[in-house]
Amino acid sequence: MILTDLPRRTPAIVESVEDHGPQDSIARRLRELGFVNGEEVEIVAKGPLGAEPLLVQVGFTRFALRSSEAARIRLRNGVAE
Repeated sequence: MILTDLPRRTPAIVESVEDHGPQDSIARRLRELGFVNGEEVEIVAKGPLGAEPLLVQVGFTRFALRSSEAARIRLRNGVAE
């Protein structure tokens, strides 16, 4: 599953961030923000009419992401142990 498919307020665990080529600055930045394997994530809110931006919480921090950025984040179901 990818982050854009996650229902609002449903916790999941980050599995990976997809790179779109070598030296992918967006994927690198997502990892720097905390979207790393094993981290808990959930969508807190979505923009008007379910559109952009997505308000995403990773750990205890919230970020606004575009759908194209959120689509790079692969998830597995469940909560962190």
